[in-house]
Amino acid sequence: MKRSLLVFFLATSLAAGPGAPLFSEISAMEQGLSEITGLAFRRNVPYAVMNKDQLRRYLEQRVKETIKPNDLHAEEVTLKLLGLVPPDFDLRQNTVDLLTEQAAAFYDYNKKKLFMLKDSAGADEEIALVHELAHALADQHFPLGKYISEGMRSDDAATARQAVMEGQASWLMTAYLSKKTGGPGEVSDAILDLMTHTMESSPEQYPVFSKAPEYIREMLVFPYSDGMLFQNTVFQKLGRNAFSEVFRHPPVSTQQIMHPDRYLSHEEPRIPDPPQAPNPHEYRKLTDGTLGELDYRILLTQYLGKKDGPSLAAHLSGGSYVLWEQKHERVPLLGYASTWDSPESAAEFLKQYTRVLQGKWKRVDFDTQTDSSLSGRGDSGYFRIWTDGATVRHLEGLQSPLH
Repeated sequence: MKRSLLVFFLATSLAAGPGAPLFSEISAMEQGLSEITGLAFRRNVPYAVMNKDQLRRYLEQRVKETIKPNDLHAEEVTLKLLGLVPPDFDLRQNTVDLLTEQAAAFYDYNKKKLFMLKDSAGADEEIALVHELAHALADQHFPLGKYISEGMRSDDAATARQAVMEGQASWLMTAYLSKKTGGPGEVSDAILDLMTHTMESSPEQYPVFSKAPEYIREMLVFPYSDGMLFQNTVFQKLGRNAFSEVFRHPPVSTQQIMHPDRYLSHEEPRIPDPPQAPNPHEYRKLTDGTLGELDYRILLTQYLGKKDGPSLAAHLSGGSYVLWEQKHERVPLLGYASTWDSPESAAEFLKQYTRVLQGKWKRVDFDTQTDSSLSGRGDSGYFRIWTDGATVRHLEGLQSPLH
């Protein structure tokens, strides 16, 4: 799936957009960020201004240059089969629309250049500019293009690295404003709580964001909100070294972002192998990858609710998936697996997964429904889901029952 659209060729600010950028204050901002982090700017940061129309054209061109159509198709189909987006969802169009609506500024780490958006409502250009300068500072010490590309071998690890980038920039943005007004170059618990909740709620005034599937909204906000909390915890433990440590030794999962103690104790996910396709010669593989606690938190919250979903997802140890296509009929088949912290947690997930199936499909008929297996037929075709100790495996989209 490679999460290619949410968005690894830009580092963005979701603050309100700027009116007339305060480029004359860049030197003071750079000095403040260097004093907080102990990292010096090695060169000037080029900058420019663009409007929303220019941004849309820029994004569309970058998508065209960066993402292969087959990869984009596979990503969209995977999300649909998982039940994370509706069947008629257009991933490419929605993502471009969403970023055009939300972005106030961005740092292009390929061009090493900062862009500010003009003609946006509710101008707070200082916040946006400091956020992007924080990206530029990180890029000059830990090249962000390489940082992201090295994480792309794992979907979940790539999302975790994006959370490092955006979380650190958001934390530094807030710490800079505290320092500028006479406070310490840190983020208090009260401000941290205010900032992370503002990130979660303020974009709802925007129509594209408010209409987007929950998965898309969460994937957009997570790097800023959870990433900022993660950076704060690591800072409290390591001090200034935290700003370098998260780049030199990146988190390997969204679970480490959500539970920073697991990052600090180097607790890594246990990723199972996905199931094999029946009659493998009849299928071609389109894509594969990893699933983490964030994916399961969103999926389970969407269908079980905000109380049961996150608490169950926290027991995940790791997940994987593979998407095939039947060679003749070109019908997709999804195989995925999850390993849990105990056989009991795996059994509980299987039990609750009936609610996911009933929620993501208009109709589901169960042929088998036991403590260790589910089978039947739904909107995507036949399915079989079974436990193997602490691991749960799925085949969804079969063209005939699997016994």
